[in-house]
Amino acid sequence: MATQIALCCMSHSPLLNLPGPSQELLDDIESAIAHAREFVTAFDPDLVVTFSPDHYNGFFYNVMPPFCIGTAAEGVGDYGTHKGALDVPADLANDCARAVLDSGVDIAISAAMHVDHGTVQPLQKLFGDATAKPVIPVFINSVATPLGPLSRVRALGAAVGTHLAELGKRVLVVGSGGLSHDPPVPTLATAPPAALERIVHGKPMTGEQRQARQVAVMEAAREFASGHGSLAPLNPEWDHAFLDLLDNQRLADVDGWDNGWVAQQAGNSAHEIRTWVAAFAALAAQGGYTTSNHFYRAAPDLIAGFALRTAVNS
Repeated sequence: MATQIALCCMSHSPLLNLPGPSQELLDDIESAIAHAREFVTAFDPDLVVTFSPDHYNGFFYNVMPPFCIGTAAEGVGDYGTHKGALDVPADLANDCARAVLDSGVDIAISAAMHVDHGTVQPLQKLFGDATAKPVIPVFINSVATPLGPLSRVRALGAAVGTHLAELGKRVLVVGSGGLSHDPPVPTLATAPPAALERIVHGKPMTGEQRQARQVAVMEAAREFASGHGSLAPLNPEWDHAFLDLLDNQRLADVDGWDNGWVAQQAGNSAHEIRTWVAAFAALAAQGGYTTSNHFYRAAPDLIAGFALRTAVNS
């Protein structure tokens, strides 16, 4: 059996699981996700490879790799997402890590990866259950500066895609994150002591702290949607330019993008487009492709430019 690769990239947001966003917005996004779900169901993958960020729930400044493959993983259950083990085929994950290293891309491995809503939410939205399919989780640091160049992200995706082409399976690659958004995420330079303990040393959050964080995120979204607060504005023009680049197979254009420019144009968390770059590079490793399910909406209620794409080789 020849390998077949399909792609689904989508934004994620903890606010999809919290009170606040309008029903009209949620219905619009759910309709787009339903079309993607139909695409994924028809493809019926044997294996899923996710490229996703983390929000200081599994990776911390005590050791912050640019890339990491999980040979075992579990969801932390933040914002009401799946808590517990994922179905990670350790042998396939290890083989993938070896292939990426052999290609010249440095990557870490984790035999006890913790993943948050950035990984789990798309799996639940697309399959109904985060454990429905075997999954290899690939972490891409998109939050903790300093960040490497986007050209290395593209190289990572290409290395993964080249390896997947040898498996003789139907593989769905998922990119989770972006687009323009600047949610209230602590930074090493500005975090207060309690937050530093978390983002540096990985001090677990208590139930009360998680609840307080949810309330803070909801309040920040309300302020942002009403035109107040200090968060950077969404940039639909930048988002559409990025999507156009992907739709027209100009992925190499991102190699010249400066990280500071990305943050200035689209917010600090716009670096999550790295997950899309890696996923599309994995698909492109097998040749040209055609995109579908062209959904985009600037969604202040979610503090995000929310987008979705599916694609197959053409």
